[in-house]
Amino acid sequence: MNVRALLLPAAWVAVTVAFLVAPALGILDANWVRQLTLVALMCLIVSGLNLSYGYAGQLSFASSAMYAAGAYVTGYLALEYTNNLIIALALSAAVGLLIGLVTGIPGLRLGGWMLAVTSIFLVLIVPDIVQIFGEALGGHVGLYGIPRSTLFGMEVDEVVLFQVAIQVTSLWVLLFRNLVTSRYAGAFTVLRESPVLASSMGISVYRLKLQAYALSGVPAAMAGTLFAYLDGFIAPTFFGVSLTIGILAASILGGSRSIYGVFFGAAVMQLGPMRTPAFGDYALIAYGVLLIRGGALLSGGMAGLVRSLTRRLRPTGMAPSSNLTTAVATREPLPPLPGRPLHLTDITKKFGGVKALDSVTLKAEPGSVVALIGPNGSGKTTLLNVVSGFVTPGSGTVRLGEEDITGRSARAVASSGVRRTFQTPIVPGMSVADVVASARFSEDQAGIISSMLRLPRHHRAVRRDRAATRAALAVTGLSDLAGEPASSLPLGTRRMVELARVLVSRPGVILLDEVASGLDEDEVEAMGGVVSSLRDAGATVILVEHNFSLVQSLADRVVVLSQGAVVTDGTPAEIAVHPEVLRHYLGEPVVAPSEGVSDGQLA
Repeated sequence: MNVRALLLPAAWVAVTVAFLVAPALGILDANWVRQLTLVALMCLIVSGLNLSYGYAGQLSFASSAMYAAGAYVTGYLALEYTNNLIIALALSAAVGLLIGLVTGIPGLRLGGWMLAVTSIFLVLIVPDIVQIFGEALGGHVGLYGIPRSTLFGMEVDEVVLFQVAIQVTSLWVLLFRNLVTSRYAGAFTVLRESPVLASSMGISVYRLKLQAYALSGVPAAMAGTLFAYLDGFIAPTFFGVSLTIGILAASILGGSRSIYGVFFGAAVMQLGPMRTPAFGDYALIAYGVLLIRGGALLSGGMAGLVRSLTRRLRPTGMAPSSNLTTAVATREPLPPLPGRPLHLTDITKKFGGVKALDSVTLKAEPGSVVALIGPNGSGKTTLLNVVSGFVTPGSGTVRLGEEDITGRSARAVASSGVRRTFQTPIVPGMSVADVVASARFSEDQAGIISSMLRLPRHHRAVRRDRAATRAALAVTGLSDLAGEPASSLPLGTRRMVELARVLVSRPGVILLDEVASGLDEDEVEAMGGVVSSLRDAGATVILVEHNFSLVQSLADRVVVLSQGAVVTDGTPAEIAVHPEVLRHYLGEPVVAPSEGVSDGQLA
C-alpha cells in the first residue's frame, strides 16, 4: 500500500476542514479571511498554469486573461440577470474552457513559442475588449456595484465566500491531483520531453496539448467569479502584465510540476511582495528578481526541494542488478506477436535539392528480420521515418498488409501497429514501469473526465496497463527493475527498457534504430538474442544497424543503401561477399567467395 498516496490527501482534507471552521472559532479576523481568500484564488490560477506549463510543457500567459473573463462574466451576470453563485461558477468555468479552446487552436497549430506569444497578446487586449463593451462592463473606469452573491437563497458574506473559495480550491486540487497521477502522468511527461516520441507511441500531441491548455482556463475563470464577488468591483488594471508575471513566479517558486507546491507559491506571492507598500511601483523588477533567484536556487521550486530532501532521508536498500546480460538471462519466453507484412514500393524523398531516398523498394514479412545497412547519410533513418509517419514521401507507397499507410501521421501509423525505438531511448523522471506503461496510453482511451473523477473506465484501463506492463517487463527480464529510475540505468539496460516499451502494445511491425550502438560485446550478444526472439514470436522486424556481425547473426535479408538508393539486397551471406559492399562499407578488399570475409563494422 502506498502510504504517501493516502497521507497527503488525508492531510489536505484535514487542513481544508480546519480553514472552514477557523472563522467560526474566531481564529481568523476579517483581514486574514480576505487575504486567505485571495491566496485560494491564486492557488486556482497557478494550478491551471501548472497543468498547461509544468505537466504538458506549454508555456502560456493567458491565466490572467481567463481570470478576467470569469470576473467580467460574473459581474455582468450579477448586474443584469442573476447573482446565483453556483450558476456564475459554472458559466465562468465554461467560458474559461471556451477561451482556452479558441485561443489554443491557432497557437498550438503554429507550434513552438507561438502559444506563449498569442496568449500574452490575449492579456494585452483585455482593456480594449472591456472598452468595446462600454458601460456594460464599466470600461476603463471599472465595473462597480456588483451585488453579493446568493447560495441556496441566502446572501453570501465575506466569511461564507471564504469558505466557498476554500471548498472550490480543495475540489479542484483533488481533481487536478487525480489527473496528473493517472495514466495521463506518463503521457504528459513524454509529451513535455519529446513530442516525437509521444507521436511514435500513438499519442495525439496536438490534442493532448490542447486539452491541457483549455482545461487550465477552468480554475482561473472560477477564481475570477469569486474575485468579482469579493469586493463587488473589478477593473482592467487588476488583470495586467504584473499579475501575469506574478502567476508565473508563483508557479516556478512552488514547483511547476507540483500539485501541492501551488499553495506555497500562491502564499508567497499573495502574502509577500503584494503586501509591500511600494510594491506596485516596482512589481516587474521584484518579479524578475524572484524568478531569477527562485529559478537558480530552487530548481523544481519548493516542491522539488522537498522531494530532494525526502530522497536523501529515505533509507536505501540493496538495488537489484541492472546489468543487461543478467536481465536477459532471467527473461520469460515471448508470446506470439501479430506480425504484418510491410511493403515499400519506389519510395522517393527530397529535402530541397538533395535526394534522400531514390526509388527504394523493400519487403518485410512476419517472422523475419530485414536489416538496413549503409554509411551515414545513406537514407536509413529517413526510410524509418517514412514508415513511421514522421516524413511524407514525395512518391511511392507504404503498405501494411492490405492497408495503405502512405503519408499518414506518426500517431495513425503507431495506432496501426507500427512501433519503433530511437537512438536516445529514455525520457528522464520516470521509473522503468512508468516508461513501459506510458506506451499504452493510446490503447485504452479512459478520457480526462474519467481520470479526474476516477470512474470505472479509468480503473479498468489502469488494470490493463499494469497487466500488460508486468508481461512486457517479464519477457525482457526487467521485472526486478520496475521501480528503478529508468534514466539512471546503464545504456544497455535502457535500450532494453525501450524495447519493453515497444512490446507492451504488441505491435505487428517493430522498427529498431541501432539498438546495439554503444554496447559492449556481451551486451550486443544479449540484445541479439532478444531481437531473434521477436522474429521467432512472429513480429516483422526492420533493423538499422552498423554492427555487421550482429546483422549477419540476425538478419534474414539485408538491404544496402547508398546515397538514398538500394545498392543491393540479399541474404547476409550474399551481402558479405558483394563487391560493392566489401569495397565501400566493410572496408575489405574484393576477394573470391572461397577466401572468406572477416567480420567488421560498417563505415
